[in-house]
Amino acid sequence: MSRHLNAQTHAWLKVFAISARHLSFTRAAEELHVTTGAVSQQIKQLEERLGFKLFRRRPRQLELTEEGKRLAAVVDQAYQAVGLEVKRLRSGVMSGIIRLRSVPSFLARWLMPRLPRLQARFPDIELHVIAEDSNISLREGDFDLAIDLNDGHYPGFSITPLMEERIFPVCSPSLLRGRPPLRRPEDLAWYPLLHDVTAWRGSHDYAEWEHYLRAIEAPHVNVRRGYTFNRNQLIMEAATAGMGVAIARQTLISGELGSGMLIAPFAQRVATGMHYGIVHAQGALDDRRVLAVHDWIVEEARRTATPD
Repeated sequence: MSRHLNAQTHAWLKVFAISARHLSFTRAAEELHVTTGAVSQQIKQLEERLGFKLFRRRPRQLELTEEGKRLAAVVDQAYQAVGLEVKRLRSGVMSGIIRLRSVPSFLARWLMPRLPRLQARFPDIELHVIAEDSNISLREGDFDLAIDLNDGHYPGFSITPLMEERIFPVCSPSLLRGRPPLRRPEDLAWYPLLHDVTAWRGSHDYAEWEHYLRAIEAPHVNVRRGYTFNRNQLIMEAATAGMGVAIARQTLISGELGSGMLIAPFAQRVATGMHYGIVHAQGALDDRRVLAVHDWIVEEARRTATPD
């Protein structure tokens, strides 16, 4: 006889769980509004289906066998878990794990300071955060949501645009002491430069500086020199320490500019053509928990976007 758990078996397990709780077919029958004979017959059929005894039938009481005790514990836990989840769903509570991938610089400098607000709004959602560079390809199944910096082209995925990134040079005020004034792009020749080698997917070591100088019509300035780093956050720390002039991202630099730790020697801010966006597989937002985190990020981006 086949012993797989079909729909009938699950119905019998419910009768078994109630009988195990009361250790009485009579009391189980009262709770289920059936006869004692019906309960006894269903338990017998379940035992035949499973291939082992669940109860020892004594003259005045029932006793669980060792197999019955083990099964009763598992079934009781399962029904409790189902009941708890139903209660959460009815009350509108969001719970569960959401895997969020983000480029490290955006994660550290923009998202992390805002995460306490997400935690306060959805305390039962557990965020599992993965920091990955833009040059690491996105693979379906590895994440629920991914915040990436790119040109918006993600074959096989959907994307919600958040904000366009603009770039411009910054440096520490201490770097200017004892050097010629830094007023024009040509003056960069007197200063060490700092480079992010992972600026965006497909970029090369000097891509940010070269893009900026072309946009302000100063492409003849030699920027293929200086220190290179593979994290934007490291670049900003190096600039703050006075190591050189770095290319900053408007979205991520407001704190340092506001405090005076860094200054922007040139007025021009240049669009990169790259956008931060939330990438997700098609259908991912059908999960209301994923949709809730997605919508919260969009809300934060709209509320805190830096004006041009």
